[in-house]
Amino acid sequence: MALHTTFAEVRADELVELAEAKKNDGYRFVQMLCVNTEEGIDALYSFMKGDSLENYTIKGIDAATQSVPSVTGSFLAAFPFENEAHDLFGLNVTNIAIDFKGGFYKVAMDKPMTVISPAQKAAREKAAKIAAAKASCAKPSEEDLEKKLAGMDPEKAAKVRAAMEAKAKREAEKAQAEKQAQLEEKLAGMDPEKAAKFRAAMEAKAARESAQKGGE
Repeated sequence: MALHTTFAEVRADELVELAEAKKNDGYRFVQMLCVNTEEGIDALYSFMKGDSLENYTIKGIDAATQSVPSVTGSFLAAFPFENEAHDLFGLNVTNIAIDFKGGFYKVAMDKPMTVISPAQKAAREKAAKIAAAKASCAKPSEEDLEKKLAGMDPEKAAKVRAAMEAKAKREAEKAQAEKQAQLEEKLAGMDPEKAAKFRAAMEAKAARESAQKGGE
């Protein structure tokens, strides 16, 4: 018998309803496991029925601010896994039917599975610095730009505005030229008669838009 395995994402607020549905459909609970990622903790739940193994993951849980509900209301067998997730990863699982309150494991340190090596810490700090540098170099918002211009010498601000408008115009013209080139390439591959009709329709549309702008 071949095993059919599927993976999907689920939100924490959908978990209890999902577990109830799997219970009602005749699935059994297989496991719950956690994995540390750069975005937070990923909690994976597996259910099985016949040759179907379905896996659902809550991604990027912030253990400091977020919690997940227990599925022991539908599958009592989940309680060791949920207690383990709490003791080893620091994941707050609410309403566990059999809750050891942090005493499921006797460990030498708190949340041992969240401990990272010096190399991992250095890599994360480096990634954070790079992200911060990119954010500082990001294009300022229009509001920020207006504030900056408002604090400039009026003559200098006018020159900056003129330069920006000229740049925007060049970019718009370039984009229009690229769009026109793509259109011409498309028309070249069309039936000549159909292409001619298409051109006529485009020219008529351009004429209407031009007339509307003139009226304004």
